[in-house]
Amino acid sequence: MTQPMYVPKFFIRQRITLMVNRYEVHAANPDGTEGPLWAFAEQKRMKLREEINFFADESKTRRVFSFRARQRLDVHAEHDVYDENGQPIGWFKKEFGASLLRSTWTMASPNLQARGQERRLFIAILRRIWDLIPYLGDIWVPFVFHFDFADTTTGQPVMTSERQKAIRDRYTITVQDPRLDFRVAASMAVALDALQSR
Repeated sequence: MTQPMYVPKFFIRQRITLMVNRYEVHAANPDGTEGPLWAFAEQKRMKLREEINFFADESKTRRVFSFRARQRLDVHAEHDVYDENGQPIGWFKKEFGASLLRSTWTMASPNLQARGQERRLFIAILRRIWDLIPYLGDIWVPFVFHFDFADTTTGQPVMTSERQKAIRDRYTITVQDPRLDFRVAASMAVALDALQSR
């Protein structure tokens, strides 16, 4: 297994195209502003088994990590995270039952397991009600929702994903626990956007 890479803060930006969702993972500069591109990811739509590859840049010549569902078309599917050599370095899954009211995920890497939930119950319920209203639910509303992950053993903070107020999805990711590998954190952060409605 490769050495874990700890990154305390980074940013994710989504770019939507007709057939592919694209995500940019940017470093955080020392002053907290958005820095250089660290990874570029693509999610192809209409796949039976979800898989997202992260590349070093937009040329897509070097895959640096990825995640892939273990099962096909399954809301309970676990997703494994792989390094650039195809070795597993972590996993995550959506907790379907708990997510009926407030989206809940479990994430793990060696020596660490964390559980994350939408921060504000009110926004979680409002999003669900909005989707159920005929015609009105078809109108896109950029609900601002955040996720907080905590160690399942100690309850200590592990990672937060905070959505920014913007037309395109933008997130600030803060990793409080140095045991969490950047590649697992980035995969989980992209999944919170790409797989949230599954």
